[in-house]
Amino acid sequence: MKEKIYVIDTNIILQNIQNLDRISDNKTNKIVIPETVLLELEDKKKLTNELGFYAREFARLLANMKIKEVDYKPGYKVVKLFNDTLNLNIISKDIYEAKIEQVHISESNDKRIIEVAVIAQDYYKGAQTIFLSLDVYARTFALFKGIKTETLHDDKSTVPKFEFVKNIELDSSLFNSLEQSDILNFDEDYKYENFSYCFESIDGNKTYALIINGKINLLTEADFKALNVKPVNLKQKLFMKAILSNMFDLLVIDAKAGSGKTLMSIVSAMRLIDLGLYDKIVYVRNSIESLDKGADIGYLAGNDEKFRIYNMALSDTLEFIAKKQLRKNENRENKESIESKISELTSKYCIETLWPGEARGRTLSSAIVIMDEWQNSSEKTTQLILSRLDESCMAIVIGSNRQIDNLYLNKYNNGLTTLLKQTNEKHDEINMFAIELEKAVRGKFAEFTERIFEKQKNRD
Repeated sequence: MKEKIYVIDTNIILQNIQNLDRISDNKTNKIVIPETVLLELEDKKKLTNELGFYAREFARLLANMKIKEVDYKPGYKVVKLFNDTLNLNIISKDIYEAKIEQVHISESNDKRIIEVAVIAQDYYKGAQTIFLSLDVYARTFALFKGIKTETLHDDKSTVPKFEFVKNIELDSSLFNSLEQSDILNFDEDYKYENFSYCFESIDGNKTYALIINGKINLLTEADFKALNVKPVNLKQKLFMKAILSNMFDLLVIDAKAGSGKTLMSIVSAMRLIDLGLYDKIVYVRNSIESLDKGADIGYLAGNDEKFRIYNMALSDTLEFIAKKQLRKNENRENKESIESKISELTSKYCIETLWPGEARGRTLSSAIVIMDEWQNSSEKTTQLILSRLDESCMAIVIGSNRQIDNLYLNKYNNGLTTLLKQTNEKHDEINMFAIELEKAVRGKFAEFTERIFEKQKNRD
Protein backbone atom coordinates (compact mmCIF):
# COMPACT_ATOMS: atom_id res chain seq x y z
CA MET A 1 0.00 0.00 0.00
CA LYS A 2 1.28 3.48 -0.90
CA GLU A 3 2.27 5.86 1.86
CA LYS A 4 -0.31 8.63 2.19
CA ILE A 5 0.69 12.29 2.25
CA TYR A 6 -2.06 14.53 3.60
CA VAL A 7 -1.80 18.22 2.69
CA ILE A 8 -3.89 19.91 5.38
CA ASP A 9 -6.14 22.94 4.94
CA THR A 10 -6.44 25.42 7.82
CA ASN A 11 -10.00 24.41 8.62
CA ILE A 12 -8.94 20.87 9.51
CA ILE A 13 -6.87 22.20 12.41
CA LEU A 14 -9.45 24.83 13.41
CA GLN A 15 -12.21 22.25 13.61
CA ASN A 16 -10.26 20.22 16.15
CA ILE A 17 -6.50 19.97 16.56
CA GLN A 18 -6.93 16.31 17.51
CA ASN A 19 -7.70 15.71 13.83
CA LEU A 20 -3.94 15.70 13.25
CA ASP A 21 -3.40 12.63 15.41
CA ARG A 22 -6.28 10.82 13.74
CA ILE A 23 -4.92 11.62 10.27
CA SER A 24 -1.37 10.65 11.24
CA ASP A 25 -2.55 7.26 12.52
CA ASN A 26 0.55 6.89 14.68
CA LYS A 27 2.91 8.04 11.90
CA THR A 28 1.39 5.75 9.28
CA ASN A 29 0.66 8.86 7.22
CA LYS A 30 2.72 12.01 6.72
CA ILE A 31 1.13 15.45 7.24
CA VAL A 32 2.10 18.47 5.14
CA ILE A 33 1.30 21.99 6.36
CA PRO A 34 1.52 24.69 3.67
CA GLU A 35 3.15 27.95 4.75
CA THR A 36 -0.12 29.80 4.05
CA VAL A 37 -1.87 27.63 6.66
CA LEU A 38 0.70 28.77 9.23
CA LEU A 39 -0.02 32.40 8.35
CA GLU A 40 -3.77 31.89 8.69
CA LEU A 41 -3.31 30.17 12.06
CA GLU A 42 -1.01 32.96 13.22
CA ASP A 43 -3.77 35.44 12.39
CA LYS A 44 -6.28 33.40 14.44
CA LYS A 45 -4.08 33.16 17.54
CA LYS A 46 -5.33 36.46 18.93
CA LEU A 47 -8.99 35.40 18.86
CA THR A 48 -10.62 34.69 22.21
CA ASN A 49 -12.89 31.92 20.91
CA GLU A 50 -12.15 28.27 20.22
CA LEU A 51 -10.55 29.08 16.86
CA GLY A 52 -7.97 31.08 18.75
CA PHE A 53 -7.58 28.21 21.20
CA TYR A 54 -6.84 25.69 18.45
CA ALA A 55 -4.46 28.12 16.71
CA ARG A 56 -2.52 28.57 19.95
CA GLU A 57 -2.57 24.82 20.60
CA PHE A 58 -1.03 24.27 17.16
CA ALA A 59 1.67 26.84 17.92
CA ARG A 60 2.47 24.97 21.15
CA LEU A 61 2.58 21.70 19.19
CA LEU A 62 5.10 23.15 16.76
CA ALA A 63 7.23 24.56 19.58
CA ASN A 64 7.52 21.10 21.16
CA MET A 65 8.39 19.22 17.95
CA LYS A 66 11.93 18.35 16.93
CA ILE A 67 13.48 19.37 13.62
CA LYS A 68 14.70 16.47 11.54
CA GLU A 69 16.04 18.50 8.61
CA VAL A 70 15.41 21.45 6.29
CA ASP A 71 15.46 20.42 2.64
CA TYR A 72 16.22 23.29 0.25
CA LYS A 73 14.86 22.73 -3.26
CA PRO A 74 14.78 25.04 -6.29
CA GLY A 75 11.80 27.34 -5.64
CA TYR A 76 10.71 25.92 -2.27
CA LYS A 77 11.82 24.61 1.14
CA VAL A 78 10.63 21.67 3.24
CA VAL A 79 10.97 21.81 7.04
CA LYS A 80 10.65 18.31 8.50
CA LEU A 81 9.43 18.00 12.11
CA PHE A 82 8.52 15.04 14.28
CA ASN A 83 7.35 13.95 17.71
CA ASP A 84 6.12 10.65 19.15
CA THR A 85 2.91 10.57 17.09
CA LEU A 86 3.42 12.90 14.09
CA ASN A 87 5.65 13.32 11.09
CA LEU A 88 4.89 16.86 10.02
CA ASN A 89 6.43 18.70 7.07
CA ILE A 90 6.02 22.41 6.38
CA ILE A 91 6.44 23.53 2.76
CA SER A 92 7.11 27.13 1.72
CA LYS A 93 7.39 28.40 -1.86
CA ASP A 94 9.81 31.18 -2.76
CA ILE A 95 7.37 32.77 -5.21
CA TYR A 96 3.65 32.03 -5.49
CA GLU A 97 1.69 32.23 -8.72
CA ALA A 98 -1.46 33.44 -6.92
CA LYS A 99 -1.28 37.09 -5.95
CA ILE A 100 -2.79 38.18 -2.65
CA GLU A 101 -5.99 40.16 -3.20
CA GLN A 102 -7.36 41.56 0.05
CA VAL A 103 -10.93 41.59 -1.25
CA HIS A 104 -10.56 37.89 -2.12
CA ILE A 105 -8.07 36.91 0.57
CA SER A 106 -9.65 33.52 1.29
CA GLU A 107 -9.62 32.50 -2.37
CA SER A 108 -6.04 33.77 -2.77
CA ASN A 109 -4.92 31.72 0.23
CA ASP A 110 -6.73 28.62 -1.04
CA LYS A 111 -4.91 28.84 -4.36
CA ARG A 112 -1.54 29.22 -2.62
CA ILE A 113 -2.28 26.19 -0.46
CA ILE A 114 -3.09 24.19 -3.61
CA GLU A 115 0.23 25.31 -5.15
CA VAL A 116 1.95 23.63 -2.21
CA ALA A 117 -0.17 20.49 -2.74
CA VAL A 118 1.11 20.36 -6.33
CA ILE A 119 4.70 20.60 -5.04
CA ALA A 120 4.00 17.87 -2.47
CA GLN A 121 2.72 15.56 -5.19
CA ASP A 122 6.03 15.94 -7.02
CA TYR A 123 8.23 15.92 -3.89
CA TYR A 124 6.80 12.71 -2.44
CA LYS A 125 6.98 10.61 -5.61
CA GLY A 126 5.71 7.09 -5.08
CA ALA A 127 3.32 8.18 -2.32
CA GLN A 128 -0.35 9.13 -2.63
CA THR A 129 -0.85 12.86 -2.07
CA ILE A 130 -4.28 13.90 -0.78
CA PHE A 131 -5.53 17.41 -0.13
CA LEU A 132 -7.72 17.39 2.98
CA SER A 133 -10.20 20.23 3.48
CA LEU A 134 -13.70 20.92 4.78
CA ASP A 135 -14.14 23.57 2.08
CA VAL A 136 -15.69 22.26 -1.14
CA TYR A 137 -14.38 25.26 -3.11
CA ALA A 138 -10.81 24.63 -2.00
CA ARG A 139 -11.20 20.95 -2.89
CA THR A 140 -12.47 21.98 -6.31
CA PHE A 141 -9.38 24.16 -6.87
CA ALA A 142 -7.28 21.10 -6.02
CA LEU A 143 -9.14 18.93 -8.52
CA PHE A 144 -8.42 21.51 -11.22
CA LYS A 145 -4.72 20.89 -10.51
CA GLY A 146 -5.03 17.10 -10.61
CA ILE A 147 -4.77 16.62 -6.83
CA LYS A 148 -6.82 13.92 -5.10
CA THR A 149 -9.06 15.43 -2.44
CA GLU A 150 -10.91 14.26 0.66
CA THR A 151 -12.86 15.79 3.51
CA LEU A 152 -13.08 14.44 7.04
CA HIS A 153 -15.05 11.21 7.11
CA ASP A 154 -17.16 11.35 10.25
CA ASP A 155 -18.44 8.00 11.44
CA LYS A 156 -22.16 8.31 10.78
CA SER A 157 -22.82 5.04 12.58
CA THR A 158 -21.85 6.68 15.88
CA VAL A 159 -25.10 8.66 15.85
CA PRO A 160 -27.72 6.26 17.21
CA LYS A 161 -31.37 6.29 16.26
CA PHE A 162 -33.15 7.69 19.27
CA GLU A 163 -36.45 6.47 20.66
CA PHE A 164 -37.15 9.29 23.08
CA VAL A 165 -40.91 8.60 23.20
CA LYS A 166 -41.74 4.91 23.28
CA ASN A 167 -45.17 3.44 22.56
CA ILE A 168 -46.47 0.63 24.76
CA GLU A 169 -49.80 -1.19 24.44
CA LEU A 170 -51.50 -1.86 27.77
CA ASP A 171 -54.77 -3.25 29.00
CA SER A 172 -57.10 -0.47 30.20
CA SER A 173 -57.29 -2.05 33.65
CA LEU A 174 -53.63 -1.21 34.25
CA PHE A 175 -53.86 2.54 33.63
CA ASN A 176 -54.80 3.39 37.22
CA SER A 177 -51.66 1.68 38.53
CA LEU A 178 -49.17 3.50 36.31
CA GLU A 179 -48.36 6.57 38.42
CA GLN A 180 -45.03 6.18 40.27
CA SER A 181 -44.77 2.51 39.32
CA ASP A 182 -41.48 1.03 38.17
CA ILE A 183 -41.33 1.19 34.37
CA LEU A 184 -39.85 -2.32 34.26
CA ASN A 185 -43.19 -3.63 35.51
CA PHE A 186 -44.74 -2.54 32.21
CA ASP A 187 -41.80 -2.62 29.81
CA GLU A 188 -39.13 -5.22 30.45
CA ASP A 189 -37.21 -3.86 27.42
CA TYR A 190 -36.95 -0.37 28.89
CA LYS A 191 -33.70 1.44 28.05
CA TYR A 192 -32.29 4.57 29.60
CA GLU A 193 -32.90 6.55 26.37
CA ASN A 194 -36.67 5.93 26.68
CA PHE A 195 -37.28 9.16 28.57
CA SER A 196 -41.00 9.39 27.70
CA TYR A 197 -43.79 6.93 27.06
CA CYS A 198 -47.14 6.74 25.32
CA PHE A 199 -49.35 4.08 26.97
CA GLU A 200 -52.29 3.05 24.78
CA SER A 201 -55.01 0.44 25.04
CA ILE A 202 -56.91 -1.35 22.26
CA ASP A 203 -60.18 0.28 23.39
CA GLY A 204 -58.82 3.80 22.90
CA ASN A 205 -57.38 4.86 26.26
CA LYS A 206 -54.15 6.81 25.98
CA THR A 207 -51.85 8.55 28.44
CA TYR A 208 -48.32 9.93 28.41
CA ALA A 209 -45.56 9.94 31.00
CA LEU A 210 -41.96 10.78 31.79
CA ILE A 211 -39.62 8.26 33.33
CA ILE A 212 -37.81 9.80 36.29
CA ASN A 213 -35.36 7.58 38.18
CA GLY A 214 -37.04 4.55 36.69
CA LYS A 215 -40.52 5.60 37.88
CA ILE A 216 -43.53 6.56 35.76
CA ASN A 217 -44.65 10.20 36.11
CA LEU A 218 -47.91 10.78 34.26
CA LEU A 219 -48.41 13.91 32.18
CA THR A 220 -51.39 16.02 33.33
CA GLU A 221 -52.70 19.49 32.52
CA ALA A 222 -52.14 20.42 36.17
CA ASP A 223 -48.39 20.34 35.45
CA PHE A 224 -48.75 23.63 33.54
CA LYS A 225 -51.49 25.37 35.54
CA ALA A 226 -49.19 28.06 36.96
CA LEU A 227 -47.62 29.02 33.61
CA ASN A 228 -48.53 32.18 31.74
CA VAL A 229 -47.45 30.55 28.49
CA LYS A 230 -48.54 26.95 28.15
CA PRO A 231 -47.30 24.17 25.83
CA VAL A 232 -49.51 23.53 22.82
CA ASN A 233 -48.49 20.03 21.72
CA LEU A 234 -47.39 16.75 23.25
CA LYS A 235 -43.64 17.08 22.75
CA GLN A 236 -43.66 20.59 24.24
CA LYS A 237 -45.56 19.25 27.24
CA LEU A 238 -43.08 16.44 27.82
CA PHE A 239 -40.17 18.86 27.45
CA MET A 240 -41.63 21.40 29.88
CA LYS A 241 -42.62 18.73 32.40
CA ALA A 242 -39.04 17.46 32.34
CA ILE A 243 -37.74 20.94 33.19
CA LEU A 244 -40.42 21.66 35.79
CA SER A 245 -39.80 18.34 37.54
CA ASN A 246 -36.32 19.66 38.42
CA MET A 247 -35.09 16.07 38.36
CA PHE A 248 -32.78 16.38 35.36
CA ASP A 249 -29.41 18.14 35.36
CA LEU A 250 -28.88 18.24 31.60
CA LEU A 251 -31.65 18.38 29.01
CA VAL A 252 -30.75 18.02 25.32
CA ILE A 253 -33.33 19.04 22.74
CA ASP A 254 -33.08 18.59 18.97
CA ALA A 255 -35.80 20.89 17.70
CA LYS A 256 -36.65 22.29 14.30
CA ALA A 257 -37.09 26.01 13.72
CA GLY A 258 -40.36 27.38 15.06
CA SER A 259 -40.96 24.51 17.49
CA GLY A 260 -40.98 26.81 20.53
CA LYS A 261 -37.79 25.44 22.07
CA THR A 262 -36.44 28.78 23.35
CA LEU A 263 -39.83 29.98 24.58
CA MET A 264 -40.56 26.72 26.42
CA SER A 265 -37.10 26.81 28.02
CA ILE A 266 -37.40 30.40 29.24
CA VAL A 267 -40.97 30.05 30.55
CA SER A 268 -40.13 26.84 32.46
CA ALA A 269 -36.94 28.37 33.85
CA MET A 270 -38.92 31.38 35.10
CA ARG A 271 -41.30 29.05 36.93
CA LEU A 272 -38.44 27.29 38.71
CA ILE A 273 -37.06 30.65 39.81
CA ASP A 274 -40.52 31.66 41.07
CA LEU A 275 -40.42 28.49 43.20
CA GLY A 276 -37.07 29.57 44.65
CA LEU A 277 -35.13 26.67 43.15
CA TYR A 278 -32.69 28.82 41.14
CA ASP A 279 -31.53 32.42 41.18
CA LYS A 280 -31.01 33.34 37.55
CA ILE A 281 -31.22 32.45 33.88
CA VAL A 282 -28.04 32.51 31.78
CA TYR A 283 -28.58 32.51 28.02
CA VAL A 284 -25.63 31.30 25.93
CA ARG A 285 -25.46 31.41 22.19
CA ASN A 286 -22.37 30.63 20.14
CA SER A 287 -22.95 32.83 17.11
CA ILE A 288 -21.40 31.98 13.75
CA GLU A 289 -20.38 35.59 13.31
CA SER A 290 -18.43 35.55 16.57
CA LEU A 291 -16.22 32.72 15.30
CA ASP A 292 -14.44 35.06 12.89
CA LYS A 293 -15.15 38.45 14.44
CA GLY A 294 -14.55 37.71 18.09
CA ALA A 295 -11.38 39.78 18.19
CA ASP A 296 -13.10 42.74 16.55
CA ILE A 297 -16.28 42.93 18.60
CA GLY A 298 -14.70 42.02 21.92
CA TYR A 299 -16.30 40.00 24.68
CA LEU A 300 -17.08 42.34 27.56
CA ALA A 301 -19.78 40.99 29.85
CA GLY A 302 -23.08 42.83 29.65
CA ASN A 303 -22.28 44.66 26.43
CA ASP A 304 -25.72 43.94 24.99
CA GLU A 305 -25.35 46.24 22.00
CA LYS A 306 -22.42 44.25 20.61
CA PHE A 307 -24.26 40.97 20.82
CA ARG A 308 -27.81 42.20 20.27
CA ILE A 309 -28.06 40.46 16.90
CA TYR A 310 -26.87 37.17 18.41
CA ASN A 311 -29.48 37.30 21.17
CA MET A 312 -32.51 38.18 19.05
CA ALA A 313 -34.14 34.83 19.88
CA LEU A 314 -33.99 35.73 23.58
CA SER A 315 -35.29 39.26 22.88
CA ASP A 316 -38.19 37.92 20.80
CA THR A 317 -39.03 35.40 23.53
CA LEU A 318 -39.08 38.03 26.27
CA GLU A 319 -41.22 40.31 24.10
CA PHE A 320 -43.71 37.47 23.55
CA ILE A 321 -43.91 36.75 27.29
CA ALA A 322 -44.23 40.46 28.08
CA LYS A 323 -47.16 40.89 25.67
CA LYS A 324 -48.82 37.77 27.08
CA GLN A 325 -48.60 39.10 30.64
CA LEU A 326 -49.83 42.56 29.65
CA ARG A 327 -52.87 41.06 27.94
CA LYS A 328 -53.60 38.85 30.94
CA ASN A 329 -53.55 41.88 33.24
CA GLU A 330 -55.63 43.85 30.71
CA ASN A 331 -52.89 46.43 30.36
CA ARG A 332 -52.65 48.42 27.17
CA GLU A 333 -49.93 47.23 24.80
CA ASN A 334 -47.62 49.93 23.52
CA LYS A 335 -43.91 50.16 22.91
CA GLU A 336 -43.19 51.75 26.28
CA SER A 337 -45.23 49.27 28.30
CA ILE A 338 -43.71 46.29 26.46
CA GLU A 339 -40.17 47.56 26.98
CA SER A 340 -40.95 48.24 30.63
CA LYS A 341 -42.32 44.71 31.09
CA ILE A 342 -39.26 43.18 29.37
CA SER A 343 -37.00 45.18 31.69
CA GLU A 344 -39.07 43.97 34.66
CA LEU A 345 -38.77 40.32 33.56
CA THR A 346 -35.03 40.66 32.95
CA SER A 347 -34.52 42.09 36.42
CA LYS A 348 -36.92 39.75 38.26
CA TYR A 349 -35.38 36.60 36.78
CA CYS A 350 -31.81 37.95 36.69
CA ILE A 351 -31.53 37.10 33.00
CA GLU A 352 -28.04 37.54 31.62
CA THR A 353 -26.38 36.66 28.34
CA LEU A 354 -23.07 34.89 28.07
CA TRP A 355 -20.83 34.61 25.04
CA PRO A 356 -18.48 31.60 25.11
CA GLY A 357 -15.49 33.94 24.84
CA GLU A 358 -16.19 35.35 28.30
CA ALA A 359 -16.85 32.01 30.01
CA ARG A 360 -13.24 31.15 30.83
CA GLY A 361 -12.42 31.66 34.47
CA ARG A 362 -16.07 31.90 35.53
CA THR A 363 -18.12 29.58 37.73
CA LEU A 364 -21.91 29.67 37.42
CA SER A 365 -24.01 28.85 40.48
CA SER A 366 -27.74 28.40 41.09
CA ALA A 367 -28.45 29.14 37.43
CA ILE A 368 -30.52 27.62 34.66
CA VAL A 369 -28.15 27.81 31.71
CA ILE A 370 -29.84 27.76 28.31
CA MET A 371 -27.40 26.90 25.50
CA ASP A 372 -29.15 27.87 22.27
CA GLU A 373 -28.40 27.04 18.60
CA TRP A 374 -25.95 24.43 19.87
CA GLN A 375 -25.68 22.65 16.53
CA ASN A 376 -23.24 25.48 15.71
CA SER A 377 -21.00 24.80 18.71
CA SER A 378 -18.11 22.39 18.81
CA GLU A 379 -17.24 19.80 21.41
CA LYS A 380 -14.62 22.18 22.81
CA THR A 381 -17.13 25.00 23.37
CA THR A 382 -19.59 22.52 24.87
CA GLN A 383 -16.94 21.35 27.33
CA LEU A 384 -16.00 24.95 28.10
CA ILE A 385 -19.54 26.00 29.04
CA LEU A 386 -20.61 22.86 30.90
CA SER A 387 -17.39 22.79 32.91
CA ARG A 388 -18.27 26.26 34.31
CA LEU A 389 -21.48 24.99 35.96
CA ASP A 390 -21.44 23.87 39.57
CA GLU A 391 -23.80 21.30 41.13
CA SER A 392 -26.52 23.88 41.78
CA CYS A 393 -27.13 24.47 38.04
CA MET A 394 -29.37 23.02 35.37
CA ALA A 395 -28.33 23.06 31.71
CA ILE A 396 -30.78 23.09 28.79
CA VAL A 397 -29.08 22.50 25.43
CA ILE A 398 -31.25 23.26 22.40
CA GLY A 399 -30.57 23.32 18.69
CA SER A 400 -31.47 21.88 15.32
CA ASN A 401 -29.29 19.61 13.22
CA ARG A 402 -31.32 20.82 10.24
CA GLN A 403 -29.75 24.29 10.50
CA ILE A 404 -25.96 24.00 10.81
CA ASP A 405 -24.28 27.23 9.72
CA ASN A 406 -20.79 26.55 11.09
CA LEU A 407 -18.55 25.55 8.18
CA TYR A 408 -16.26 23.64 10.59
CA LEU A 409 -19.05 21.37 11.82
CA ASN A 410 -21.65 18.92 10.53
CA LYS A 411 -24.50 16.94 12.07
CA TYR A 412 -22.14 14.17 13.16
CA ASN A 413 -19.56 16.16 15.14
CA ASN A 414 -21.20 19.23 16.68
CA GLY A 415 -21.82 19.79 20.39
CA LEU A 416 -25.54 19.08 20.19
CA THR A 417 -25.02 15.68 18.56
CA THR A 418 -22.17 14.81 20.93
CA LEU A 419 -24.52 15.30 23.88
CA LEU A 420 -27.38 13.49 22.16
CA LYS A 421 -25.10 10.47 21.78
CA GLN A 422 -24.66 10.44 25.56
CA THR A 423 -28.38 10.19 26.26
CA ASN A 424 -28.58 6.48 25.46
CA GLU A 425 -26.72 5.49 28.60
CA LYS A 426 -26.88 6.30 32.29
CA HIS A 427 -24.21 8.54 33.80
CA ASP A 428 -23.22 8.48 37.45
CA GLU A 429 -22.59 12.23 37.63
CA ILE A 430 -25.78 13.65 36.12
CA ASN A 431 -29.35 12.82 35.12
CA MET A 432 -30.04 13.50 31.44
CA PHE A 433 -33.22 13.99 29.44
CA ALA A 434 -33.71 14.30 25.69
CA ILE A 435 -36.53 14.76 23.23
CA GLU A 436 -37.05 15.88 19.65
CA LEU A 437 -39.43 18.74 18.86
CA GLU A 438 -40.34 18.27 15.24
CA LYS A 439 -43.56 20.30 14.98
CA ALA A 440 -43.41 24.00 14.05
CA VAL A 441 -45.85 26.17 16.00
CA ARG A 442 -45.26 29.60 14.45
CA GLY A 443 -48.46 29.53 12.44
CA LYS A 444 -49.56 29.31 8.84
CA PHE A 445 -46.32 30.44 7.21
CA ALA A 446 -44.21 27.94 9.15
CA GLU A 447 -46.69 25.16 8.35
CA PHE A 448 -46.74 26.17 4.67
CA THR A 449 -42.96 26.25 4.28
CA GLU A 450 -42.55 23.02 6.25
CA ARG A 451 -45.07 21.23 4.03
CA ILE A 452 -43.67 22.58 0.76
CA PHE A 453 -39.92 22.61 1.33
CA GLU A 454 -39.51 19.65 3.68
CA LYS A 455 -41.57 17.55 1.25
CA GLN A 456 -39.33 18.67 -1.63
CA LYS A 457 -36.16 17.91 0.36
CA ASN A 458 -37.40 14.41 1.22
CA ARG A 459 -38.10 13.77 -2.47
CA ASP A 460 -34.56 14.82 -3.36
